[in-house]
Amino acid sequence: MSKEIAVFVGANGQTVDLYQQGKVIIYQRNQGNWQVAREREFFLGEHFHMGILRERMMELVEFLGTCEIFVGLTVTGIPYFYLEKSGCSIWEFEGQPANFLDYIVGKEEAEQRQNGTQENISLPTPMEVSSGCYRISIKEIQEKNMGVTSKQALLPFIRQGTYYSLEIHCNHIPPWLENEILLNQLESRTEVISRNEVNLVIMKKECNS
Repeated sequence: MSKEIAVFVGANGQTVDLYQQGKVIIYQRNQGNWQVAREREFFLGEHFHMGILRERMMELVEFLGTCEIFVGLTVTGIPYFYLEKSGCSIWEFEGQPANFLDYIVGKEEAEQRQNGTQENISLPTPMEVSSGCYRISIKEIQEKNMGVTSKQALLPFIRQGTYYSLEIHCNHIPPWLENEILLNQLESRTEVISRNEVNLVIMKKECNS
């Protein structure tokens, strides 16, 4: 795993929201010490025109290069989509980079080791209940330490797009899924069954088969 971490900070050196003005600093760990590898001023703009957002996020992704970890105070919407699409692991932290760089890289390395032992774990998959309509439960993997995530179970199917509707039975709606619904202009409805039980149905206007 790359020992580089990109952090978006403001003038005071602390993490800020990606929609604020600041700079991206890429830290590199060498022999246990973190050093600044490169940095760049970055600002998405004040009016958030979609074309400008896309252009500047593409510039940011190009600047990151092989760096696969990005940290900001909050990372949502279009920025989250572009960073995730580029293969970045996205973290949200408040404060000075020195306070969390070691923690993040430790968690990333632990997850990578865990992923290496997951070959025999079966992911739940959506089942077709009628033509173009699917159903899946991710409640168990949200409530138990099964070594798999809701994103691993759902994202490939959602991105593939060969469905009309997908009913998801879950403990809670994952934040990444809310972003996916927004960015892909999917329709959705939610039914709260109990405190820890929710049915979410996402729908497309047409099935891309």
